[in-house]
Amino acid sequence: MNLLKTRQNDILAMAREQGEVLVDELASRFKISPQTIRKDLNILCDRRLLVRIHGGAVISTGVENLAYDERRHLAPTEKMEIGRRAASLIPDNCSLFINLGTTTEQVADGLKAHHGLMVITNNINVVNILRRSLGIELVVASGLVRRSDGGIVGVATVDFINQFKVDYAVIGVSAIDEDGALLDYDFREVRVAQAIINNSRHVILVADSMKMTRSAPVRIAHISQINTLITDSELPEQLQKICREHEVNVEIVS
Repeated sequence: MNLLKTRQNDILAMAREQGEVLVDELASRFKISPQTIRKDLNILCDRRLLVRIHGGAVISTGVENLAYDERRHLAPTEKMEIGRRAASLIPDNCSLFINLGTTTEQVADGLKAHHGLMVITNNINVVNILRRSLGIELVVASGLVRRSDGGIVGVATVDFINQFKVDYAVIGVSAIDEDGALLDYDFREVRVAQAIINNSRHVILVADSMKMTRSAPVRIAHISQINTLITDSELPEQLQKICREHEVNVEIVS
């Protein structure tokens, strides 16, 4: 029993360090069966220390957002593939918004070779990614800079966004509820995201599958207001139904 408790503590420490833990990797590390690891994860999840995802678990966040550096290490490969796919849908010679999020930053990375783009963003990390791209005109929103993640938020940011009407918007969210609600933590950030959606002709939501397992307290919009959703696994059945009913194009990267 003491050995089991020690192993669970080790698993929890790994999850805190890496952002997520995977069943197969844990089984190999501890030289035990995947079934035993799943039992460990279930115990940790029952105590609300972890949250199960496909193939493993992540740190439980409740209604608190993960720190930016922690989020960067969650599902990095999936975010990269989602970002590449989203970037491929955006043509040259158009205008677009890119909002806050580690996945939207991957989209920005995929846009570096585009030409004739006007990119309007409230994300300082996106600015740093694209500022050397000669084919891209960068417009930075005004407002309050959050030290935690380089996001620009607030009333001034909303007013700034409302001056534009762009071809595309690339947005991220903190959570997607089973009823289709798109959710976040910071009311100031939500107001900016709402303005971006309202001032875009085509809205692309980029969200890895972990967003379907998390919760956040502030409603941004409904998934029916999105034109394209790019994710990395099949949606829960209820979300699939909502997307079909509202003609939301769902793209799943491998």
